[in-house]
Amino acid sequence: MIKSMTGYGSGKAELGSKTFTVEIKSVNSRYSDFSIKMPRIYTFLEEPMRKTASARINRGKVDIYLNVESGGEDDSVVKVNTALAKEYLAGLRTLSDELEVPTNANAETFLRIADVFTVDKAPVDEELIKSTVLSALSEALDNFDNMRIVEGESLKKDLLEHLSFIANATGEVEKRSPEIVNEYRQRIEERMRDILGSATYDQTRLLTEVAIFADKVNVNEETVRLRSHVEQFTKMLEDGGSVGRKIDFLIQEMNREINTIGSKSQDLDVARIVIDVKAEIEKLREQIQNVE
Repeated sequence: MIKSMTGYGSGKAELGSKTFTVEIKSVNSRYSDFSIKMPRIYTFLEEPMRKTASARINRGKVDIYLNVESGGEDDSVVKVNTALAKEYLAGLRTLSDELEVPTNANAETFLRIADVFTVDKAPVDEELIKSTVLSALSEALDNFDNMRIVEGESLKKDLLEHLSFIANATGEVEKRSPEIVNEYRQRIEERMRDILGSATYDQTRLLTEVAIFADKVNVNEETVRLRSHVEQFTKMLEDGGSVGRKIDFLIQEMNREINTIGSKSQDLDVARIVIDVKAEIEKLREQIQNVE
């Protein structure tokens, strides 16, 4: 199966009073580009999250968000530097005595003094948190992949329709090619009769002229290669996997062949077919930009 590069998925996991939510969003891109956003305290999770996600996402601009909600008591710990507070208080009293002004100091006074009160986060078990978050990420990736697969199947159906059109059009070119040569021979013979009347003309020279023309407008090699490209394209879609870049190259080759057919042929009907095929190839090019 093929996957679209655009998708969304989310997953949740709980650890104690905390709920970890992971969201994944992606859009198409030629390369693999990951952006992971999370609270600063959990930055130790960035590398394992990136490694896990990149193992399942081959291409696209991917944004991953980690949100943490706490449903219980805060795990912060307030510490009081009593020794430092005593030093400040002693200093205030000395200043009060020397300046003969009242101290007016109370417990709230120390809230405005740096380093007397400090707030530390309680120790965390990083391995347990990592395991929990990666579980949420795995669920998000599953949902993300499901959405991309559904969109990928829709893309595949559309791409196969364009390929079918190109295959049929190639058959029309192959059918028309011999007729072009026959019509050219008839035109040459009519022109010779108009010019020479009942006089005889060199049949060998006529056949040589027709042979040169036939070689000049022969597009058999191009139609064979074009059919081969269509078959390879179809097989890649059926086999699935990360085929976007390979198919992008194949489309370039298909465009090269149809351009050569257009430049070789000197027939209005083939020119119309070439225009239609080029339009279909352009539709393929647009659609394939969203295939992983």
